[in-house]
Amino acid sequence: MPPPEGAAVHEGLFTMGPEPRLLGSQCRDCNARQFPRTDTCPYCGSSAPEDVELAPTGRLWAWTTVSAAPPGYDGPVPFGFGVVELDGGPRVVTRLTRSDADALSAGQPMHLVLTPVSPPDAPVVLSWSFAPDGEAT
Repeated sequence: MPPPEGAAVHEGLFTMGPEPRLLGSQCRDCNARQFPRTDTCPYCGSSAPEDVELAPTGRLWAWTTVSAAPPGYDGPVPFGFGVVELDGGPRVVTRLTRSDADALSAGQPMHLVLTPVSPPDAPVVLSWSFAPDGEAT
């Protein structure tokens, strides 16, 4: 299935296209990875992080279902929300494509997808989400 087309919710957070990647930083001194990008390593204080494309795969660490829309959000509810530990790090707080908490499990393999977060009658705005491996997006 081709990736959705639209504008990024915020430039510099992820790449667009058929194989999207989150854009993060890796410290040249301690090798810690962060998302989103940062100018200073939060682990060792170094000012030597370099920009990196992070792995598009990982494992589900924690999750919940959001039943009430937060202020400024016009997308569908309920929606899944969780933490995915990317292969090679770091852990990322993210929207999930599944809102059924019972269909998710700790350690479940996940992959990055781009999903629309705009109302149906507005121009398409895309953000990142993670989907269970094997789930068509």
